Amino acid sequence: MLRRQSLIALGIAVVLGLVAVFLANTFIGSKERQFEQAQAGTTRVAVASIPLDYGMELSSDKVRFVAYPADAVPAGSFANIRELLPPGQRRLALRPMGVNEPILATKISGPGQGASIAALLPDGKRAASVRINDVSGVAGFIQPNDAVDVLITRQLPGASGDQQVTDMLLQNIRVIAMGQQAKNADGQPVDARTATLEVAPLEAQKLALGQQVGQLSLVLRKPGMEQDNLAVQTVSLGDLRYNRFAGMSAVPAGQPSGQPVPVRRLAAAQPVRRPAAAPRPAGPVRPATTSVEVVRGTANSSYEVGGYRE
Repeated sequence: MLRRQSLIALGIAVVLGLVAVFLANTFIGSKERQFEQAQAGTTRVAVASIPLDYGMELSSDKVRFVAYPADAVPAGSFANIRELLPPGQRRLALRPMGVNEPILATKISGPGQGASIAALLPDGKRAASVRINDVSGVAGFIQPNDAVDVLITRQLPGASGDQQVTDMLLQNIRVIAMGQQAKNADGQPVDARTATLEVAPLEAQKLALGQQVGQLSLVLRKPGMEQDNLAVQTVSLGDLRYNRFAGMSAVPAGQPSGQPVPVRRLAAAQPVRRPAAAPRPAGPVRPATTSVEVVRGTANSSYEVGGYRE
């Protein structure tokens, strides 16, 4: 009887084991098929495994490969290490790249080439430098790859020395380098006397002419506000209420800025004479007296000792 029960328990265990093996094989097989299907629609893309700065040399330990959907592979990406790093030829990063950012041909130098400003320029763009100082350069807080607006302050043609205006010359211009520094300084101020900007050919002409006829100033823009190009207008001394301190009149509403307006001068204030105060009438002079009060028990008496006129 005991042997029969043991055989039944053994048979049940064998059946359960076979069922478990079957279920495990089915699960693993389904996962393998899903993985193969997923891999069939993807492509390997080289990405940065660590943050890459400008001028940093690429190597195999700074690159890894991830699967990208075949229909979303970035243009200029690399699918294998030999294509990215040919034997005996080095490549340098031309732009800062974050972790897992795709490494594209436009972001690195050619095989065996060094890092240069010219390699950073997109098609149709030029690099133009402008003179700056501590004020016009936003105290050195402008970093490479920031976006700026360019202002010009100039003298109106044929006007006197106080007829100056400020215009918006260019908007949303990318900074390539500050001085000779093309690498981001991690927010630290950069002591530079020039700023190199990425501009179109016509914009480069405007910068060259603007530096000859006026003073250029850079205005730092907030990141991600590339499309925030607002309508601007010319600002003159009249818009600063300069007249209150320099003898110029305010610009009336509807009159263009920069045109002189007649000054209306106020008449000089005349001194105000107040009438002399009328003399106070003299009243009767009361004689100065001295009184003495004497108390006797419950009765009291008052006596005047003497009186004199002053």
